[in-house]
Amino acid sequence: MTTAETDQQCGVDYAFKRIGGKYKGRILWHLNSKEVLRYGELRRTLPDITTKMLTQTLRELEDDRLITRKVYHEVPPKVEYALSETGMELIPFIKHLHHWGNKQLEKEGTSCEH
Repeated sequence: MTTAETDQQCGVDYAFKRIGGKYKGRILWHLNSKEVLRYGELRRTLPDITTKMLTQTLRELEDDRLITRKVYHEVPPKVEYALSETGMELIPFIKHLHHWGNKQLEKEGTSCEH
């Protein structure tokens, strides 16, 4: 593999490690549409995700600096999630994937379950 091919592969690998998987893109998409969501709101938005998986995915997105987490010290505890500046940079690409996916679904005559 040439250096140019390795560089191209590195960027693609890096991006998909950060946003790949079943839930990360959906979480980013929902945060973009609502700006700020609390944990319970995210849980209701993604009914097919387990509590453990949602917590793990949010931590990974936060570790990758794609979302921010703001904790309010009150009773009951309140935690809000929002897109970071870096996460917002991904939205045009996620929108493009959204449109592409809808186009493919139309071609296949199927619809999305989400």
